[in-house]
Amino acid sequence: MSVAKVTEIIASSNKSFDHAVRKGIKRANKTLKNIKGAWVKDQQVVVSNGTITSYKVVLKVTFVLAG
Repeated sequence: MSVAKVTEIIASSNKSFDHAVRKGIKRANKTLKNIKGAWVKDQQVVVSNGTITSYKVVLKVTFVLAG
């Protein structure tokens, strides 16, 4: 039997939501071991002069705790 934990992280990208998610998971993987999944809780864009300048995501990352 395993025990999992969920933590919330925020990531951003100037390219796309997909890129922000990938950056967030890549960074989380440096400190969280045994990541098993994630879901996007929220998305947001930053707009300047009518142009999107940044894509932000709030991720819920699930990882299994060591035994």
